[in-house]
Amino acid sequence: MVQKGPRPLVLCGPSGSGKSTLLKRLLKEFPDKFGFSVSHTTRNPRPGEINGVHYHFTTKEEMIAAIARGEFIENATFSGNMYGTSKQAVNDVQCSGRICVLDIEIEGVKQVKKTDLNPLLVFVMPPSIEELERRLRARNTEEEEALKKRLDTARKEIIFGQEPGNFHIIILNDNLDKAYSELRDFISQNMEEKERALVETVIIFFSMVKLSEKLFFEDSDEMRR
Repeated sequence: MVQKGPRPLVLCGPSGSGKSTLLKRLLKEFPDKFGFSVSHTTRNPRPGEINGVHYHFTTKEEMIAAIARGEFIENATFSGNMYGTSKQAVNDVQCSGRICVLDIEIEGVKQVKKTDLNPLLVFVMPPSIEELERRLRARNTEEEEALKKRLDTARKEIIFGQEPGNFHIIILNDNLDKAYSELRDFISQNMEEKERALVETVIIFFSMVKLSEKLFFEDSDEMRR
């Protein structure tokens, strides 16, 4: 069971859209406010990736068993590899009092929307498929066939991302500074709304307390008469 906590932030977008870069920047600027939910995956680690930091690397058999036990809030298969977010990963962040940030695929978004987490949903859009291809080729981490599959998947993700109602905001990442500023503004606006709601709740609470005190003393005066 996922513990109650601050409303999670979900970042979604094609591989190469820059969502991971935006996420790293957010966590670096606000380490005490946001925490990254480390996903599980069955793919092999890339050079420089650390188990438990970038991903929880696991086997397909172990992940299938964990999903069957109900330990995941979302999971999806991408390019033949399984990915997913465990309930424990979200709980670890929420128990620290920070806002949990999830970096997930569109299938994961569909599943998370069915939970009671009520996340803020952000879709990071690349400038174009051509620019996306250039970024992916610059990584030099995949064979040509795998790259084509990623681009085919990206086209489907972009269609889903642009459909009304799927996300709260679409951020076009044609300039990193501009895109990050837009992300910060979006988060800030929603946080301010939450804070205003909290203030209103406190005001209503104290108003009810004062009303109760007033009625109590009026009743006491009547009894003494």
